[in-house]
Amino acid sequence: MTHETERLILRPWQESDAEDLYEYAKDPRVGPTAGWPPHTSVENSREIIRTILSEPETYAIVLKSTGKPVGSIGLLIGCESNLDLPETQGEIGYWIGVPYWGQGLVPEATRKIIEYGFIELKLNKIWCGYFDGNTKSKRVQEKCGFQYHHTKRDVYWKAIDDVRTEHISCLTKSRWEKLKI
Repeated sequence: MTHETERLILRPWQESDAEDLYEYAKDPRVGPTAGWPPHTSVENSREIIRTILSEPETYAIVLKSTGKPVGSIGLLIGCESNLDLPETQGEIGYWIGVPYWGQGLVPEATRKIIEYGFIELKLNKIWCGYFDGNTKSKRVQEKCGFQYHHTKRDVYWKAIDDVRTEHISCLTKSRWEKLKI
């Protein structure tokens, strides 16, 4: 399945995207902020596509202008989430390459996935988290109508072998319908 916005195509990752993925995922400013280690090679990126980015409801954020992926967005539903949610709820996660920071692309992609989650998947609540200090992710959530819900302190994050503080936000379907951001 693919989704389209004004500037983006959200589509499943393909192994042929490995070089483009590596270009942005090797940057140490990207992965650790989102909770994963920088990619070490094109082959490492290809393996990540096969094992992680091939999950259902995980999409490459592709610029219409170039046809190239520059980030990723996904929706983890129910028990697939890091938050152990019921099947009527999901958790959204995203990242984008540094050259594309501050262009509004992640909020654009996030709004589309929120709409899909509420309308097509019939979810009643979508959650989103960010680690302490990740003000860019916090700002995306605010722009998309999420409201702060709670903070989890001293969370062990296995992927990067680190202990973090995570702030969790929530958007209900009824709030989204009122805002239609």
